Amino acid sequence: MDDDDDDNDMDDDDDDNNGGGDDDDHEMLEDADGSAGPQGEVLLEDDSVQGFFAHKEPVFSVDLHPQQQTLVASGGGDDLAYLWRLDTGDIVGQLEKHDDSVVSVKFSNDGSLVASGGMDGKINVYRTDGLQKCATLEGPDEIQWINWHPKGNVLLAGAQDASLWMWSLPTGDFMNVFNGHGAPVTCGRFTNSGKHIVSGSEDGSLIIWDPKTAAIVRQFSSTDERFHQEGVTCLDVSRDDQVVLTGSLDATAKLVHVNGTVLGSLENATESVEAVGLCDALPLAATGSVDGSLSIWDINTMRLRTTLNHDESVTRLLWHDKSPLLTSVSIDCTVRTWDSRTGECVHVWKGHQEGIMDFALSRDGKTVVTASDDGCCLVFSQ
Repeated sequence: MDDDDDDNDMDDDDDDNNGGGDDDDHEMLEDADGSAGPQGEVLLEDDSVQGFFAHKEPVFSVDLHPQQQTLVASGGGDDLAYLWRLDTGDIVGQLEKHDDSVVSVKFSNDGSLVASGGMDGKINVYRTDGLQKCATLEGPDEIQWINWHPKGNVLLAGAQDASLWMWSLPTGDFMNVFNGHGAPVTCGRFTNSGKHIVSGSEDGSLIIWDPKTAAIVRQFSSTDERFHQEGVTCLDVSRDDQVVLTGSLDATAKLVHVNGTVLGSLENATESVEAVGLCDALPLAATGSVDGSLSIWDINTMRLRTTLNHDESVTRLLWHDKSPLLTSVSIDCTVRTWDSRTGECVHVWKGHQEGIMDFALSRDGKTVVTASDDGCCLVFSQ
């Protein structure tokens, strides 16, 4: 639990010995020449209600505890992961340092465990209460992402070496390795039932797996001209587990059925599609692109409903639970919440000085926690 704030140039308040700080600290952050941020503004707009500034490098991943919604995990380019409090910004604990950047942090679905995955190929798993380390998972090379089973404490990871790995926790026992992709596994997860695994790769393939046997149940690849012709970047799964939405470097999104059918192609972007999501309240899909566009689609007709816009690349989007609202973040440093029915932007939050890489959304949809290239995590609340 090294708070290390004496050399933290993002929090100059000496009597505040934690990772957080007052909004004024962040708002008045200035370089020695009196400028602040890459554009040289002296005054920054800061809508955040709290912040966490202990990371010394870009923050790549952030997650909210599923039950205790004041507990946040974050991981970044300083090879560190922290647990901290959303309401105060105080550090709860610093997790064991990795040998390379921490690219993914995730609480288990019952909240009892928290894992940090690094580019060093290691995943460290801790009991959330007390932060006792229970396992170090190794096997794959550079970790791309981690994901917990929706019902049990089983952890899945996708790797740079084209493999996926699965372990049982808290013991850390190896369960399966999944081989079938021909390039890094860029995205993946368990389905909502936990009965299948879905993963996408830089080779343009999407594979549905049986977790118990590691057998391939379905495979979509670039050899099918109806599917992606370049790497898959992101995916989402419908609530009933019947449909998968994928985004790709080829500037398209594809909607596929788990029976092997390509249902349609969603094409409204001029550059890579980096974020996708399926609404569970209405038959709508959202796709976000490097070109800044956020497209809303009617998945019954496969028609474009509306195009919303960030000023720069959309990095991540999430639909609110059982709601027509969605929230997106961007390299333009903003967090935006939209009403998909009207296309109205109902909230814009500012505060970051560099692009936002990841965010977590509270269950009620009213609080957003961000992870940014500027080394900060910020909390925005309605």
